[in-house]
Amino acid sequence: MRVGFVGLGTMGGAMAANVARAGFTVTAWNRTPGRAAELAGLGVTFAASPAAVAAATDVVITIVSDTPDVEAVLFGPGGVAAGAATGSIVVDMSTISPSATRDFAGRLAAHGVAMLDAPVSGGSEGARKGTLSIFVGGSEADLDRVRPVLATMGTTITLVGPIGSGQAVKAVNQVILAGTYLGVAEGIVLAIKAGLDVEQTVAALSGGAAQSWVLANRSGRMLANDYPLGFKVALHRKDLGIALQLARETGTALPISALCEQIEAGLIGAGHADDDMSAVARAIRSLSALEA
Repeated sequence: MRVGFVGLGTMGGAMAANVARAGFTVTAWNRTPGRAAELAGLGVTFAASPAAVAAATDVVITIVSDTPDVEAVLFGPGGVAAGAATGSIVVDMSTISPSATRDFAGRLAAHGVAMLDAPVSGGSEGARKGTLSIFVGGSEADLDRVRPVLATMGTTITLVGPIGSGQAVKAVNQVILAGTYLGVAEGIVLAIKAGLDVEQTVAALSGGAAQSWVLANRSGRMLANDYPLGFKVALHRKDLGIALQLARETGTALPISALCEQIEAGLIGAGHADDDMSAVARAIRSLSALEA
């Protein structure tokens, strides 16, 4: 199977590398030339446009920043739709609007091209290690066609419903993460202010109901007040915008997510857009009269 990648950022570049290492023929394009140049050493061919990627492949994976970016690479000048053959398939692994995803699938179907939405969870670490969780919306038959490719990128691949459902599940994922990161940040700052040995406290909590991936993997960053890239604050804020729009459409109250979005907006305004999202602890530290 010939695989195309449109988007070679922090996530897409690592995911394309895993697909290439698994022995698939990979053709790729990125809006900014020169990104993920190391892929050439894995045999990846670089194309001049998304249309050229689609023309050379059987399945095109798109992974770009936001809903308008997906629309542009699919349907803009030189887009995937202009080059995709009838019977090919697009797998969008970006995190975008569920309703827009359904619209894009209908427009691709008019070209004889199938679509799955397959956003992921696991961050840059999971992308590098090939251990992502992948939430798939679309038909089971289409998933079966591309499952061998997805299996090189993730260890959990779940068909969650019709097209657009993957994006809805990802929105739920980001809502839960918002609460978890804020809860851990508050707990770590409370432990600091109470004069506790924070590392000992985390170890003690890890055997009980407060245990979480965030507590285990991000509490140290919150204690050190240092937030190297894992998943950008700016991207999580964008994802919460999608989740809050879905909440408006469904009449759902998301007070914690709305608070987290505002905290992240403040961090972005203060120049922390590219910090890992555990940087929400900066705000809690500041409100608690610790260094920001």
